[in-house]
Amino acid sequence: MKRPYFSIGVICLTLAVISISCKQKVKTESAPQKEETQKTISSLPIDRLNLPEGFRIEIFAEGIDDARSMALGDKGTLFVGTRRANKLYALQDTDGDYRVDKTIVLDTAMQMPNGVAFRNGSLYVAEVNRLLKYDDIESQLDSLPEPEVIYDDYPTEYHHGWKYIAFGPDDKLYVPVGAPCNICDSTVSDKRYAAITRMNADGSNREIYAHGVRNTVGFTWHPETHELWFTDNGRDMMGDDIPPCELNRASEMGQHFGYPFCHGDSIKDPEFGDQRPCSEFEPPAQNLGAHVAPLAVKFYRGDMFPEEYKKYAFIAEHGSWNRSKKVGYRIALVALQGNEAVSYSTFIDGWLDDETQEQFGRPVDMLFLKDGSMLISDDYGDAIYRVSYANMAEGNAQ
Repeated sequence: MKRPYFSIGVICLTLAVISISCKQKVKTESAPQKEETQKTISSLPIDRLNLPEGFRIEIFAEGIDDARSMALGDKGTLFVGTRRANKLYALQDTDGDYRVDKTIVLDTAMQMPNGVAFRNGSLYVAEVNRLLKYDDIESQLDSLPEPEVIYDDYPTEYHHGWKYIAFGPDDKLYVPVGAPCNICDSTVSDKRYAAITRMNADGSNREIYAHGVRNTVGFTWHPETHELWFTDNGRDMMGDDIPPCELNRASEMGQHFGYPFCHGDSIKDPEFGDQRPCSEFEPPAQNLGAHVAPLAVKFYRGDMFPEEYKKYAFIAEHGSWNRSKKVGYRIALVALQGNEAVSYSTFIDGWLDDETQEQFGRPVDMLFLKDGSMLISDDYGDAIYRVSYANMAEGNAQ
């Protein structure tokens, strides 16, 4: 296959969090559900996006305000969480043409419902300080059932308070807790900060799995080793080019990944670096670009893309906000040999115009459909894209 061609290419909220006892049915103050039919013509300039030869990108859903994390139901419903919009969506492609034609707004009054996960017919939603569970959700989309609060004892700070959630191969629910600051040793007051936690599906037996993680908004498990791989957003205010954001690999429970003492492989923090040496911590599997804001990371397990793509980690780089020249705004690739990262490159870019520094999209999450195609959520363009692959050589031979 031809080698891919690459182009050059806080929020202050004042809502109060309502404390509710764990494992109780609760009433949420949500607006009436709303159904919409998707438009057939997109206003997004997706022709500006650059993909490797043979790949194609199309609009899967549009007008999805602040589209963030995604989870796929057993019956094909795509659930989408948000961060700023406080909405929860259910999207359906009823005619199977890979374009959403039914949008259901399930709730509009949630507290940063960024994280969504699906397991055994139930939808799990992560707000800032609690986790909700909606049983048999796909049979009740027209009348949202009352959720069960399975856990409500996470910190209430909004700074890095939005959460990405997912079930691991151990059938436990993994939930990160970001540092409530740009740089601080928040574990002095609460060891759950700057960590990845996990618990049973019913909210019991919560424990800390990984330490020293500033703010991860994306993680997954290697399909062969079943090890946890996660992105981490590097601290700000150290200049344009340091420290790097990170792709990390947790080979066992209890490892520490450096924050706030050490960044990347060996960069001492100017405020906390003298307290502990970098040699005490797990180094990144791959240093990523400074300020690229990596979110989702996924391994390809389908059969549509060329076989070589099963050797890559796909990373959604949301893009910088405080760098003098913007970076990120792309889907990146980290090539693996065995369990080691060996290269870092671009899969899709073009959401950012490098010359004008204007962007029309910011990738957030990725999800693979049953046919092997990839969905990408975009909270700036309020859209979800579908990436597919067609073997050009076979097509020309027919």
